[in-house]
Amino acid sequence: MKNIFRTIFSLVCALNLANSAAQTAFDYGADVNEQRLINASEEPEVWLSYGRTYDEQRYSPLEQINKDTIDKVGLAWFADMTTSRGQEATPIVVDGALYISTSWSNVWAFDVRTGERLWEFDPEVDRAMGRKACCDVVNRGVAVWQGKVFVGALDGRLIALDSQTGEKLWETQTFDPEMNYTITGAPRVIKGNVIIGNGGAEYGVRGYVTAYDAETGELNWRFFTVPGNPADGYEQNILFDAASTWTGQWWNLGGGGTVWDAMAYDPELDLLYIGVGNGSPWNQSLRSPGGGDNLFLTSIVALDPDDGTYRWHYQTVPGETWDYTATQHIMLADLEIGGEDRRVVMQAPKNGFFYVLDAATGQLISAENYVPVNWATHIDLESGRPVENPDARYDITGTPFIVSPSALGGHNWYPMSFSQNTNLVYIPITENYMGYVRDSEFTVNATGWNTGINLARGFGMVRTAQGLPEQGTFLQAWDPVAQEEVWRVKHEIENGPAGVLSTAAGLVFQGNRSGEFVAYDDLTGERIWSTLTQAGTMAAPSTFEVDGHQHVALLVGSPALPTEGPGAAAATTLASTNNSRILVYRIGGEAQLPRVPVNTESDVEFEIPQIDVPYEVIASGETAYNNACAVCHGSNGISLRPDTYPDLRRSSRMISEDEWNSVVLEGELLDNGMISFANLLENGEAEAIRSYIISLANAED
Repeated sequence: MKNIFRTIFSLVCALNLANSAAQTAFDYGADVNEQRLINASEEPEVWLSYGRTYDEQRYSPLEQINKDTIDKVGLAWFADMTTSRGQEATPIVVDGALYISTSWSNVWAFDVRTGERLWEFDPEVDRAMGRKACCDVVNRGVAVWQGKVFVGALDGRLIALDSQTGEKLWETQTFDPEMNYTITGAPRVIKGNVIIGNGGAEYGVRGYVTAYDAETGELNWRFFTVPGNPADGYEQNILFDAASTWTGQWWNLGGGGTVWDAMAYDPELDLLYIGVGNGSPWNQSLRSPGGGDNLFLTSIVALDPDDGTYRWHYQTVPGETWDYTATQHIMLADLEIGGEDRRVVMQAPKNGFFYVLDAATGQLISAENYVPVNWATHIDLESGRPVENPDARYDITGTPFIVSPSALGGHNWYPMSFSQNTNLVYIPITENYMGYVRDSEFTVNATGWNTGINLARGFGMVRTAQGLPEQGTFLQAWDPVAQEEVWRVKHEIENGPAGVLSTAAGLVFQGNRSGEFVAYDDLTGERIWSTLTQAGTMAAPSTFEVDGHQHVALLVGSPALPTEGPGAAAATTLASTNNSRILVYRIGGEAQLPRVPVNTESDVEFEIPQIDVPYEVIASGETAYNNACAVCHGSNGISLRPDTYPDLRRSSRMISEDEWNSVVLEGELLDNGMISFANLLENGEAEAIRSYIISLANAED
């Protein structure tokens, strides 16, 4: 009998151990289906999609890291990335694995408990694609579904990977590689479809969003955001109506309207919401000379996720002409407005107004400016249209005008967060302005931006203007019901926003370009905790739970290292010059970041050469520079991101024509993303550009 009991006891122990092992072992299976995504709010220990839940609120009910415990939070583990470009992805965490994408569309998988790298996937994007990426070769994240990890590559491939091994399962090309499209946004998976848009409006393309079968990669539906050539017919009926809001031959210029970032989904209403971008070119008088609303530019559009058919739209800037995209973060929420419970869509797009819309119909409920605005006085609630300042229409008046916000926007792609704890929205905002000058000599340019404005003259206006308000970057708490600011925190770096996370513990997390990761009180904005990151941050954090411990993960790495203040980075990693890393924190974390000596080419001193060429050569060099180089290296040679795009006025390459041509014409730095422009520049233009850069360097010196 004793032997029988002993046998039974042994079996019970074995079963308990097996159950315990099953509960703690990770299979990295990304076992995500439709129901799991719909119910993501009930599974706070994971972060299943870009905004955590389909409503994209970026709010977590986890409370272990709170105001009483946060002083005990430390670094649990970290991993260096092997790219020195900007990092914008939100970490996805499911079934024991953390998945991130980096610049150049690479994908990494890590064990969430140990930080062990499980696999890395390099799609081997042709570095020449960097020329088509208006705002760096970034990627904002991946999506997971039934054992697969999906990434949209910069070169237009939608790629499905095995979540356990990183093996490529399928890929499909989402746009014509010969055209100037790119992908930087994160895909979403809805009802078995992988939804992806694209970018490239500055380069003369026509926007659309596409759904592909998650199992096979086959195209299921596509929605075009602007009408094409009427002679070719329209792909969907709603485009007949949209075409009536355009004039001229816009299709020859692309039209724009790319869906390069924001999406959200409401399972109850069964509506997919997409954000649509700017016109191509920006200057409306060129793309649609007779005016018109130019649908569906700068609109929030609701679609049927099963077949992509149109349901409703709301246009934020009819006939837009300032690059005021509506591709910024879209989120859904339930708010009590006027004593009534409303299901709403919220967005703070570039144009400076915060919009609250009815989620079922698109009806405008309210709109107020969240940053200083001078292109319009207000939004008329009856018509839903902005009341514009006529002077801001540089495209019509022909008179230059300094417009606020600038093309950078009051709020750009950096994710905001809605807290169910406070009913406030936390927005990374920038107060800024820009000079808009109509380009009187505009021609379609295959090698550079097709904006239809004179960027050099516009920047010159701002530099010489008197009495302009101070520019700055802030974290803002916004009440979407009262439509007013509750508090704000000013950041040290003028143009340095980063994404946001809020939690039920009363905390708001945000990194910054000063090299810090900070937690704020969600009611007051008081700084409660901070840690140094050795890098600037643009991406938004995510939070999850492992073995009963709450973790917070953040991907760091921005175009420029922090150079001042306590977070200044005195070193770079062996893997990247901007210290691109994934950082994972928890209570009791004891990992330490290493320090590696700096060794950069910028330390080299040289004597600026002199030139003796006719003014016409320098003038032609300026024109060629603005067409081919300014998009990356900055107007008038002033690089806004010197760690990513060198300030050519300080480059020793200008000393020698041979050294210069080895980069510009022969592609010596192709692996860094600097392609050869031999096929894009006319004879003599490379040397004219060098003469122009030398003239700028001498003028500065």
